[in-house]
Amino acid sequence: MPDPRRWLGVAVLACAVPAAADLAEVKSRGALRVLVMGVRNGDEFFAPPGAHPGFDREVLEGFANLHRVRLDVVPVASWDALVPELLAGKGDLVAGRFTVTESRKKLIAFTGEVFPTRNVVLTRRPHRVVRTVAELREEKVGTVKGTSLAEAVAAAGVPAGNVDSSVPSGTLPEALKSGQVGAVVIGVENAISAQRADPALQLGLFLGPPTSLAYGVRKSDTELLKALDEYVENLRRTPTWSRLVVKYFGEMAPEVLKKARTESPSP
Repeated sequence: MPDPRRWLGVAVLACAVPAAADLAEVKSRGALRVLVMGVRNGDEFFAPPGAHPGFDREVLEGFANLHRVRLDVVPVASWDALVPELLAGKGDLVAGRFTVTESRKKLIAFTGEVFPTRNVVLTRRPHRVVRTVAELREEKVGTVKGTSLAEAVAAAGVPAGNVDSSVPSGTLPEALKSGQVGAVVIGVENAISAQRADPALQLGLFLGPPTSLAYGVRKSDTELLKALDEYVENLRRTPTWSRLVVKYFGEMAPEVLKKARTESPSP
């Protein structure tokens, strides 16, 4: 779980930094600056431009085109730097598999749901499928420091000595394959993609309640938030959203996401 002192520092920063680019300023600048952690080839949410630029990039390119601005991607070095850099005015919004959490909501505003998510425990054959929280606590669990995944592992009561937070972002499935850890907690959208690439991976229990991936903006940027909300809400009503889900996550993705949304947590 992130150090509370770090979040206090971010809160102070939020008060100290003047209100930055709202929608009118974005249009005047001619660019929407998007803070993203990790832009990689093949990433399902934010990849370099091309035939498969990523789910979020396609959505935000559509939004930028609508408002006649370009999309400028601002890479960020770590997950726990995203909110501070947004509050410092380094970008206009955060995107790229960005999970809505209570700790983040205290500092920034979120759009409506862009993509449903839920944490799931992933293991790899011949290792067992982890079906209960008690079983998870017995495992060596890999996670990524500064993420909502690390918060979920801590909330599940996994002993600190059983947690390996040294796994680089985007490599949790590889940590299973190498034997570095026995289990990882990962967003279901990432688990779907990882299992398509490696059928030996196994989905276990869903951990915690369903939640959402969304775009984060400064609380002062009300017009940008309103415009993004309207765009996302309209997109979710069209076949385009479902087409993008299948394009990046496969034909089975809608069924798995529905299960993640409705299945009760295991004890």
